[in-house]
Amino acid sequence: MTSALLALLLAPVLSAPAPSPRDGLVVSAAWLAQHLKDPDLVLLHVGDKAEYDAAHIPGARFLSLRDISVSGSAPSEGLTLELPPEGALRESLAALGVSDGSRIVVYFGKDWVSPTTRAIFTLDYAGLGDRTSLLDGGQPAWVRAGQPVTAAVPETRPGTLSPLRIRKTVVTAEFVREHAKALGHVLIDARDAAFYAGTRSGGRRPDAPKFGHIPGARSVPFSDIADETLLLRSPEDLEARFARAGVKPGDTIVTYCHIGQQATAVLFAARTLGFKTLLYDGSFEDWANHADYPIENPAAGPSGKK
Repeated sequence: MTSALLALLLAPVLSAPAPSPRDGLVVSAAWLAQHLKDPDLVLLHVGDKAEYDAAHIPGARFLSLRDISVSGSAPSEGLTLELPPEGALRESLAALGVSDGSRIVVYFGKDWVSPTTRAIFTLDYAGLGDRTSLLDGGQPAWVRAGQPVTAAVPETRPGTLSPLRIRKTVVTAEFVREHAKALGHVLIDARDAAFYAGTRSGGRRPDAPKFGHIPGARSVPFSDIADETLLLRSPEDLEARFARAGVKPGDTIVTYCHIGQQATAVLFAARTLGFKTLLYDGSFEDWANHADYPIENPAAGPSGKK
């Protein structure tokens, strides 16, 4: 074989772009329409139950975050949103029809972007992240594409799910204290900018409100990761937003918010860019419960500390 012929045969391989992490994490309405009847597809709808009952994508099962989390009803009873024990999580996922060979797509019914990314984070934590994707733009994008919705609730057969392969993607307050300013780690506050700036209070205790953010954190509001139609912003746009927050290639991004939900939207966006990501699951609610943990408050004046 001549070198010219060999070069001609190899040209398509050499010129093909490397797959992006986003390619596996995000699917379009067109992709879903082509795969809607795949036997291994598990389609999960996150949103208001009444809206699901009125109209959802055919074949979708309703997923409430209560199904895949634990919560205390009062500050003394625990955090508002926490990952459940492994056994309980496996049982809940199997009850939704998830099996070892499932291809899972999660979408929001109206505008519940961060609850949906919280569900995706939980699936990734359970070791199912390599087969779980977000429907870009959710049900609104599906409807805009001219695809059908239904009120018919599908029969849900329990899945067959092996013991979970829990991933170490959750960190504690102690980890955050040690790594907030560590080289190679960037702590991101995903709450709205007013909470980061200290002009609105965070935490769960109305009798002891806390203003500001964890020292060393940078601000990337969760609401900025999608555009006005709730489609995920372009890779270039997301890269620029993280770069403005001081994130560099190769950094590990640690996210937090109020209770560990909004932060997963920023975490998901970072995953689509190939960053290693970690979630402080207790988030500011947990941090504020520790009287001796510092809080930096830009609104407090020159000292910035409370």
